[in-house]
Amino acid sequence: MSPRHPVSRRAVLRSGTGLAAFATLGAPAILHAQTKTLKITTWGGKWGDIMKATVLPAFEKEHGCTVSADQAFPYVPKLQVSPKNDPLYDVLHTNSNEQWLAVVDGLVMDKITAKEVPNVADVYPYAVSDKIVGVSIFTSAIGLGYRTDKGITPPKSWKDLADPKLAGARGGYLIPVNSLGQCHLMMLGKVYGKGLQDLDAAYKALEQLKPIKLVDFTGQMEKMLLSGEVTEGVIHDSGVYRYDGQNQPVDFASPAEGVMALEQVLNVTPGSKVKELAFAYIDYMLRPDVQKLLAEGVWYSPANKKVKLEAKYDAKLLTTPEKVATLIQPDWKWYNARKDDIDARVTKILKG
Repeated sequence: MSPRHPVSRRAVLRSGTGLAAFATLGAPAILHAQTKTLKITTWGGKWGDIMKATVLPAFEKEHGCTVSADQAFPYVPKLQVSPKNDPLYDVLHTNSNEQWLAVVDGLVMDKITAKEVPNVADVYPYAVSDKIVGVSIFTSAIGLGYRTDKGITPPKSWKDLADPKLAGARGGYLIPVNSLGQCHLMMLGKVYGKGLQDLDAAYKALEQLKPIKLVDFTGQMEKMLLSGEVTEGVIHDSGVYRYDGQNQPVDFASPAEGVMALEQVLNVTPGSKVKELAFAYIDYMLRPDVQKLLAEGVWYSPANKKVKLEAKYDAKLLTTPEKVATLIQPDWKWYNARKDDIDARVTKILKG
């Protein structure tokens, strides 16, 4: 257990005397600056373990605050039913598709700049591009994970997933509920048609992938790859790289046509009562030392260009302008506007 550091009675009395003096001088605002609570969302798993054990306690100590973290996904529906002038969260952490849903409803800010968050000045362009609402603190590459012990040629193209030899042993996602599945659908439009928004080409290509094993979440895809139930499947790079050094017969391939971006995005709710603290939290999450800790802990590619990772992480993650240039960021505003129709069509295709 961590040692406790009790505050002495004398220190409390000194603090009380100081507060009384400020109040006498007509500065009551200081009375509200004792212990603020920052309400955030965050993931579970290894990410959540590192956040709870190290990242959040350090932030609380540095800023003299308490952080209340919600790990019970999904977050946007809960934010939607909370008052805009007293939102459930001060900082929303989600992927880009949900940030776009939230900004359309006026639940989060549209942009965060270096004026509010100084470390934004040091991020790669993708982190604040016109495809981002808020700011991306990490990214992952969505490509193809595969077994190295099944005698298949390592995939080089998205088209390789359609190899007849993979029938019944290829993996994808339930597109209506998973953004990786949605990214894959758009990529099919690019690879087989005129671009990410060529839905007709995407639907036709999706039909050719049957039979395909579908999952809800990436954690399930990881398990199917590790068990050998799936020989090749759509997954983000960290879902494979996190097993580095564990003697697992799996690897990750970045297709020649490019990789789709799976961004970890932070944003601030306009109605937050602690906006300065919310901005400070995002700035903290973009700090090189914090970025390095999390990037090496969960194999996420850091958004801050100044982060220096250990060699084994640097070799695989997106840590140079050249590597970052392989990322493809979809237009989530465009996709979300058509999501209901897309969901109905892909459900019919994959059930047929």
